[in-house]
Amino acid sequence: MSTTTDAIKIAVLGAGSWGTALATLLARHGHQTVLWGRDAAVIEAIDQRHENPRYLPGIALPETLRASTDLAATVAGASWILVVVPSHAFAETVRALAPLRPAGAGVAWATKGFEPGSGRFLHEVAREVLGADVPLAVVTGPSFAKEVTLGLPTAITVHGDDEAFAQQVADAMHGPAFRAYTGDDMVGAELGGAMKNVLAVATGVADGMQLGLNARAGLITRGLNEMLRLAAAIGGKPETLMGLAGLGDLVLTSTGDLSRNRRLGLALGRGQTLQDAVKEIGQVVESVQTADEVMRQAERHGIDLPISKAVQSVLHGELSPADGLQQLLAREQKPEYPDTLFK
Repeated sequence: MSTTTDAIKIAVLGAGSWGTALATLLARHGHQTVLWGRDAAVIEAIDQRHENPRYLPGIALPETLRASTDLAATVAGASWILVVVPSHAFAETVRALAPLRPAGAGVAWATKGFEPGSGRFLHEVAREVLGADVPLAVVTGPSFAKEVTLGLPTAITVHGDDEAFAQQVADAMHGPAFRAYTGDDMVGAELGGAMKNVLAVATGVADGMQLGLNARAGLITRGLNEMLRLAAAIGGKPETLMGLAGLGDLVLTSTGDLSRNRRLGLALGRGQTLQDAVKEIGQVVESVQTADEVMRQAERHGIDLPISKAVQSVLHGELSPADGLQQLLAREQKPEYPDTLFK
């Protein structure tokens, strides 16, 4: 666990539930942590009353955690920066950060998804904006913000293109109730973190339709198969998808009712419209955009992803949940894994 003797300044950009949770973790580990956000009322509550009333109501935050709406002041003097905004705001945030980033400061992110419209991985966006010399890392894995803020045990993984920077990020986060592993497969880690949101909708739909635990387990397992096949096509490592960034996050998001994407699926399976379900959840639901980007990747590489495709069709209103299920059940019998998957 980090101590005040080796404390550094870390800037966290994005004061939603996950940004607040990770800023809380870093502050509890003794680091000088400043959380940036746009909502002045939320930022004032975090900075002065030590609570995020919008996203994590009733949970006390560290008194040492500071919060600001001033991006330049937030990142000034930071040893490294953690971006935790929705995927649709990622490119804009990194562009705003670029001229303000202190020399030598690496950039990590805990955002899950693709760049909307282009389907690019977020590390591709960050590299283009920040240049070739800035160390990058992605923080991902099975982690609900509320549980991290409450100090419950959690394990995540940090994958980066610079081993020393990935280790620096993991060291700052690692502590008695929070395990941080490291890796070097940014493509696989980002794919798992994004794709599990789409697959969680499928399991949520099945549960909303009361199809039983067998159906849930089958969808999770075949969803993992889709992750592995797409990862193999784009150069991700299978062990990444079998670990925290893939299987771990998939199981959590598909079975835990704190998951916004699972709750979206549950609502759709019970007959609610997409608009009503998203309004009821009240936060960004990444799967709505991510389904399109997953299928864009699949088409680019000629990969058949029947569950992800069914979710996309349901989200676009092209299929009802019942029709999507029937489409999946009508598929032909075949081997569980092709011989070429891990080659």
